Amino acid sequence: MKPFHPMTKSPRAVAQEALRLAREALPAYSSKYSRKEFTQHQLFAILAVKTFLKTDYRSVVAVLDDFAELRTDLGLKKVPDHSTLCYAEARLLKGGPTSPSCSGPPRAHRTAG
Repeated sequence: MKPFHPMTKSPRAVAQEALRLAREALPAYSSKYSRKEFTQHQLFAILAVKTFLKTDYRSVVAVLDDFAELRTDLGLKKVPDHSTLCYAEARLLKGGPTSPSCSGPPRAHRTAG
């Protein structure tokens, strides 16, 4: 197992390590009835990149839209909506969606590319 250097400046390295750790610790889906568009592993890794970049949900979505390598690293066929990330974070942290960015009508998912 390759040791992870905690002082990395690479969002891709953070995403890859978060994805690896999530695969070890989380089930792929939170329910057998999940839509199966994104795994919990992918969502966790995106949220790790969001935290690493010190940005908000919409900004990390924009980063994913702009960087094909990051989408490839995460195995994304499309980019999740910001609200998907907000609700995933609330679920993964066992809290409720309290962020104002969780409110409002959801937008359609964008295809990567």
